[in-house]
Amino acid sequence: MNYLIVGNSAAAVGAIEAIRAADHDGRITLLAAEPDHTYSRPLISYLLAGKVAGERMSYRPADFYEAHGVEAHLGEEVARVDPAARAVTTAAGHRFEYDRLLLATGGKPFVPPIAGLDTGGVFTFTQWDDVRRIESHLAEHAVRDAVVLGGGMIGLKAAEALMARGLKVTIVELADRLLSTTLDAEAGAILVEALRCRDAAVCLQTTVDRVLSRGGMIQGVHLTNDFEIYCQMLVVAIGVVPNVAFLAGSGIATRRGIVVDERMRTSAEDVYAAGDVVEADDVLLGEKRPIPILPLAYRQGFVAGRNMAGLDECYHGGMAMNSIEICDVPTISIGRTTVCDNCSDEGCEVLVRRDAKQGIYKKVVLREGRMVGVILVGEIDNAGIFAGLIERQLNVEALKPLLLSSEFGLLSLDSEYRKHMVSGPGIEV
Repeated sequence: MNYLIVGNSAAAVGAIEAIRAADHDGRITLLAAEPDHTYSRPLISYLLAGKVAGERMSYRPADFYEAHGVEAHLGEEVARVDPAARAVTTAAGHRFEYDRLLLATGGKPFVPPIAGLDTGGVFTFTQWDDVRRIESHLAEHAVRDAVVLGGGMIGLKAAEALMARGLKVTIVELADRLLSTTLDAEAGAILVEALRCRDAAVCLQTTVDRVLSRGGMIQGVHLTNDFEIYCQMLVVAIGVVPNVAFLAGSGIATRRGIVVDERMRTSAEDVYAAGDVVEADDVLLGEKRPIPILPLAYRQGFVAGRNMAGLDECYHGGMAMNSIEICDVPTISIGRTTVCDNCSDEGCEVLVRRDAKQGIYKKVVLREGRMVGVILVGEIDNAGIFAGLIERQLNVEALKPLLLSSEFGLLSLDSEYRKHMVSGPGIEV
């Protein structure tokens, strides 16, 4: 069997490990646009901040490809997929044939049309190469002020890394709060206050519409509210979209991402897809959509690899889960978290606990007695229990008085709950 994998992040690693466990002899070829060995992308902010060394970036050991018999072609970007010919062509003009193909190309930065973005000192922030380019800019120019466009996960971690480098940072976010897709207004306000206490500025409900430059180098940005911010660097970190442009003309079905079934098969025979590039099942919303989370990408890749190797395994879906710590304020959001407090028309009930003195905010969203979402700020110890309750869709009506308490934990659950949460040899709960 001739396996071809496009991409080298978590989904690709999962597929390689699954294939090799089932097929010791098949040929595995990997093509990746990036020149680096597989690495953990969430660590790039810590790399820029100087908290993680380059040798600690790897997602697997340096000999991972060799140990698994993988012929890796790094820095080889795929430009075209031809399912009829069972072949892909790279940007360099090289052709690779396959018996079974996995597309694990992840996401690419979303960059809106902004006048002057081709000016020097403008960067994105999703790959190791972005860190290299930013570090080079910092070394060559006297950078004191930076603007980060985007108040989501990527933007906040980019801002925190630049603050660690001693820069004065302004975050510009179009929405009315930070982390607008995962946090509500109250939780977002806590993060704004934490950032401002660290001398960062936050501009909400506006965005950059023009980059100001002189001599080919950024001098500042103009906002849609007619404000101007002086800076020597702009990081565009609005988010990512599935990287599917190279599939034009292939006939492989895409919407926002590649459409796959429960076995991670695409619409083309013997072509699979996994990771941030796909639309897979969201178990809470009951629909297919991209959920760019590393553990889900690995799980999808593993399922795809098993099926590519001739086994039969299904991916049972996932749900949105995000964890981020900004300025020493930890936050976790799981599931449906941004429904409004007055949401009786959705059949939801919202429980909230606030403790401003302790810096704690908790919100639980229930629907028909079952937990569908949770926000934890400041106190996140029970996130795993909440995730289990949401994933298993257990009725928690009887637990409502306990859910938001600091004392709530696994032992707060009666035996009927606990047996669903923990199982295994030698475990008695």
